[in-house]
Amino acid sequence: MNAIDSILAPLAAVSEVLWLVPLLPLLAALPIALRLLLRSGGGDAGEPLTAGIASGAALAALLLLVLLDLAALGGELPAHPAFGDWLRIGAVPVRLSFVLDAYSLPAATLVALICWLTIRFSATYLHRESGFQRFFLGLCLFLAGMLLIVLAGNAVLCFVGWELAGFSSWLLIGYACERPSATRNALFAFVTNRVGDAGFMLGIGLAVWSVGTLEWAWLAGDGSMGRVTVRLLAAGFVVAALVKSAQLPFTPWIGRALEGPTPSSALFYGSLLVHAGVYLLCRLQGLLLQAPDLMALLAAVGLLTAAYGSLCGLVQSDVKSALVFATVAQVGLMVLCCGLGLFWLAACHAALHASWRAYQFLLAPAYMHLVRQPARPLPRWLADWRWGYTAALQRFWIEPLASSLLTRPTLALGRDVRALDERFIDPLLGAPRDDERSPASPAGDELIRGHGLAGRALFAFANRLQAIENRLLLSDGGTLGRHLRQIGHYADTVETLLEQPRYLMLMVMATFVVIL
Repeated sequence: MNAIDSILAPLAAVSEVLWLVPLLPLLAALPIALRLLLRSGGGDAGEPLTAGIASGAALAALLLLVLLDLAALGGELPAHPAFGDWLRIGAVPVRLSFVLDAYSLPAATLVALICWLTIRFSATYLHRESGFQRFFLGLCLFLAGMLLIVLAGNAVLCFVGWELAGFSSWLLIGYACERPSATRNALFAFVTNRVGDAGFMLGIGLAVWSVGTLEWAWLAGDGSMGRVTVRLLAAGFVVAALVKSAQLPFTPWIGRALEGPTPSSALFYGSLLVHAGVYLLCRLQGLLLQAPDLMALLAAVGLLTAAYGSLCGLVQSDVKSALVFATVAQVGLMVLCCGLGLFWLAACHAALHASWRAYQFLLAPAYMHLVRQPARPLPRWLADWRWGYTAALQRFWIEPLASSLLTRPTLALGRDVRALDERFIDPLLGAPRDDERSPASPAGDELIRGHGLAGRALFAFANRLQAIENRLLLSDGGTLGRHLRQIGHYADTVETLLEQPRYLMLMVMATFVVIL
């Protein structure tokens, strides 16, 4: 026993560099992004270096996590290591804190392992693709985001990973940006996930206001919070979890997300990202147990989503769509378990399902070559149930319903606001209507002359400013004008320099440094 302790004790020092685990993929993304911006390393010769950088970062993060797992088995790891404060929201500090427990460590190890294997697979699968470097940049950002989600010790740091994973998802859904369907579906998935982000931010704001902390370990409070406060706080995070895990009524985005390459579909919508909502629910179990009615809602949503995914999956005619609806059904069962209070069962189910589904998605390109028998026929009961078959084939009309209830009213509101602007606000400010413009004079002259009291006042004020500018700045004999023109020449020179790509990159990097 002493020998084992002497081996495991030094491993506890690995927790001091825990911050390297999510940072390594971000560091790997930097040279890939620079190569992409500088248009260097393209072609067959540049692919091994790009894939090697991404694979090396994933493998290094995996090895660090294995060492942390060994130290945790020996009981040598702190439960909530922190590396100082990051920022403050009012009086509430946001720490660079992590959580190392039975939920986070296995999840992080599985994330790193699946990502490493997928990166190795992608190096061959995407050989000679024009977007090779862009794809591996997205994978590195995704790995960093997922590791932050599962290892973050507080809601704000988890939200950073949440957004990073969502951004990389949007980037790779629109991988084939030359196809209108790819960009359209990427935008649809991006906008839908913003609903979940709004819920997440609502949860963060309510946590600051009601609990006074953002750490997951203390977010449930001491039981003294009011019932309404608990439900509102939990509801924000629950909405975020349901959207990210494609539960009803937010399921349609995941079907559109299959536009990306198969390896990204395996990571995002088959094995890892789609389970992020389940992980968040497991992390919030102390808070959810205080809201039994919200847990009952979770159980109902999970059950309905499982039935929806099962029925829609039976009528799909392509491998990826069948797999993604099978994933939706399984994740619905995990949400059902969370609603019933079986959080450990949901976590174990998520880990096993993620491993199996990643294998299935990566095997999908070769599926037609491996299968020697025809596809499974439609079940007799569904074939005879014409209404059910039609509904499953149309995916229960959820997407058109969302379009009718959300998209069309939003577009109609935009048209009404535009009509208000053209018929009321513009005439009030003196802008002429289309039917008032003279065919002989340009539209710009009509606007400059001004109409109405506001238009004439603005026109007189502009004339006075023009006179001052002519006298002080534009006259050749004015000393002030000469000095100001010289300063303007210097400013134009500096602006021209700052518009160069290299200086723009320096400004972007400086902005990130200031934010962090």
